[in-house]
Amino acid sequence: MNSHSVTQHIVLFEEAGQRLDNFLFRMAKGVPKTHIYRIIRSGEVRVNKKRADASQKIQEGDVLRLPPLRIAEVKPPSNEYLSEKISSEITILHEDDSILVVDKPSGIAVHGGSGVSLGLIEAMRAQRPDAKFLELVHRLDRDTSGILMLAKKRSALVHLHEQIREGKMEKRYLLIVHGELPVSGKSIPLKYPLLKYLLPNGERRVRVATDGGQLSHTNIRVKANYLDGLCSLVEAQLKTGRTHQIRVHLQAYGHPILGDDKYGNQELDKVVRPKRLLLHARHLSFIHPKTEQKMTFEAPIPEAFEKFEAN
Repeated sequence: MNSHSVTQHIVLFEEAGQRLDNFLFRMAKGVPKTHIYRIIRSGEVRVNKKRADASQKIQEGDVLRLPPLRIAEVKPPSNEYLSEKISSEITILHEDDSILVVDKPSGIAVHGGSGVSLGLIEAMRAQRPDAKFLELVHRLDRDTSGILMLAKKRSALVHLHEQIREGKMEKRYLLIVHGELPVSGKSIPLKYPLLKYLLPNGERRVRVATDGGQLSHTNIRVKANYLDGLCSLVEAQLKTGRTHQIRVHLQAYGHPILGDDKYGNQELDKVVRPKRLLLHARHLSFIHPKTEQKMTFEAPIPEAFEKFEAN
């Protein structure tokens, strides 16, 4: 929050549901509570251009007008500290002189940017100062957990990208979706064309678009039903690798993924109460770029999934 001018803040999904005063206490740490209440009462704070009460609950997408506030400077943690913390949370599944395969937890971005000062790739580079080359082979959304591969040589990256283009790299995901789907060993093809676009705040989104959308193909299999049919465990296999592909395909299919703050159903999430996006990159198989041997990895199923299985 700028301390010298009026600013606007668009309420994010994870900020919604709070009282206005509690939100401002957290956002403006160091500002006396009496001052917060005074600027609310005086109308200097507005919600969607209207006066608001301190007890009003803010909702996702609300536009807050915030007057100048003098906030104590908080020194951010150093990159060295962040890289060590991120690296400590990542499990290395395999490493050799060509590739690095890791199990990424939910909540860690694969690279810095968009409000994230440091991501997995920067942390891995910081922990390997002698590495001359280290690049992501593919990506996972910040809230998606599971297998992620990095290349330690440019030749390896080129070889692996060729496998992706030719459909020789197999990636399978586990996800829990809203609603009851019939359990079957039969594969269901989802082929909704996808188009990228930007929200007014610059955030990236994807939608189904028959006009101008890119060809996109996901195969799904329904493996189990949970909570008396409130949700279903699904395995998804990517045939193409578009941004947010699985998330948007399941939304379009009418069964959004639990805990999805971009393409999900927040009202249904309130009933089931997932603690995170229930999307996990479970399986990866490919041909090693140097040895030409087939390699297969599986990431353990996260605790957030096991909770549903237990019920």
